Amino acid sequence: MELQILGAANEVTGSCHLLKVGEYRILLDCGLIQGSRQEEARNSAPFPFDPKTLDAVILSHAHIDHSGRLPLLVKQGFRGDIYTHKATADLCRIMLRDAAYLNEKDARLENRKRERKGLKRVEPLYTVQEAEAVFAHFQPLDYAERVEILPRVAVRLSDAGHILGSAIVELWLHSDKQDRKLVFSGDLGRSGMPVLEDPAMIKHADMVLMESTYGDRLHRRWEDTLAEMASLLQAVTAKQGNILIPAFSVGRTQEILYLFAKYYDEWGLSRWHIFLDSPMAIEATEVYARNCELFDDESSQLWREHRITPMLPNLRFTPTPEESMRINQIHSGAIIIAGSGMCNGGRIRHHLKHNAWRRDCHILISGFQARGTLGRALVDGAKHIRLWGETIRVAAQVHTIGGLSAHADQAGLSHWYAQFEHRPPVVLVHGEPTAKAALAAHLRHSLSAPVHLPTYGETLCL
Repeated sequence: MELQILGAANEVTGSCHLLKVGEYRILLDCGLIQGSRQEEARNSAPFPFDPKTLDAVILSHAHIDHSGRLPLLVKQGFRGDIYTHKATADLCRIMLRDAAYLNEKDARLENRKRERKGLKRVEPLYTVQEAEAVFAHFQPLDYAERVEILPRVAVRLSDAGHILGSAIVELWLHSDKQDRKLVFSGDLGRSGMPVLEDPAMIKHADMVLMESTYGDRLHRRWEDTLAEMASLLQAVTAKQGNILIPAFSVGRTQEILYLFAKYYDEWGLSRWHIFLDSPMAIEATEVYARNCELFDDESSQLWREHRITPMLPNLRFTPTPEESMRINQIHSGAIIIAGSGMCNGGRIRHHLKHNAWRRDCHILISGFQARGTLGRALVDGAKHIRLWGETIRVAAQVHTIGGLSAHADQAGLSHWYAQFEHRPPVVLVHGEPTAKAALAAHLRHSLSAPVHLPTYGETLCL
């Protein structure tokens, strides 16, 4: 029994791990690498294994850095099943199709430039048709359902509390000589956050593969985050500016809409025009609505009684490009929620072009920004940004609301691991080197945990 780390070894994106149990090969996640143009170019590289030899894939959740290379896997010969939560399968149908559409669009734009220069055409990473070919491979599961997916392998998914359908993966592995249990955290959510249940606690494992995205920091208290949001909305109202919220279409957008609905009167939101300017986020919100039984008790009751649109009478969905472009005629009084969450694509870039140079504009960063992304540049205080070959001066005020993160912080990760009996070996992935090192030091000091920081391609014996 071996586990090979083939993604997110010293970075946050590109989750991918190969599990070998006897003659069987199982892939845990198959995520897209995100960041700078040079980093994203690595997505085109061949897989370090033959996709035809895989027997199954287990997908922890729908975020594109965990699911985004599945179309390449199928394109290159994978013929097995993809086991995941049923809500994740629904969200992937939206997210993979959208990623493919953007691939095709980017390739068309690039090829127009190349044709004028007499250069060779480029192909999209994958097409919409190739993304849709993945859907036939999904085998949807419920939480707490233990299923034997191969003769030597059983799996159970538990709620990770990160986004809808996100899962902690428990794997029972059997060979002629030994039995082992591997637990893969996927991405862990935060306890006490709105909408979703808290992450499930697991008691037993022989090895734990755990994320470390925020392993080097502590989030603000939830109460302080709500106070900061209220203060920001009141201050900006007084100045009559716009607020841009780059938001991940799945998870973060729905949390923000829920908070706006819950605190509609308290935060004075009736004075704003609120736009959800993301076709994918609109579709994802509908998936959330169909699965509100997965919410925590308060959110489930609120959603069932009111739905989100009646609770936000000034919320407008703008799915078409024409509707999106009309928003840019508004110079004040608009809250614009648009993808992508790291500003490396999507409609938020158009809104930044029209607003970032305005002193009365406010940009609210509500999630993790990977190295090399435009969002990370804004968080780091960039004075100028480049959009479609044009240099834009950043005069807007940039606010980082860290308390909205859908990832557990160092304390949350440590608490989750502490529930395991007998302190099993823990392998840290899905984090930048500083975050991984800080979490490793904390786990060793506070819990005497046997921690390992793997390198890319490293094989671990179970």
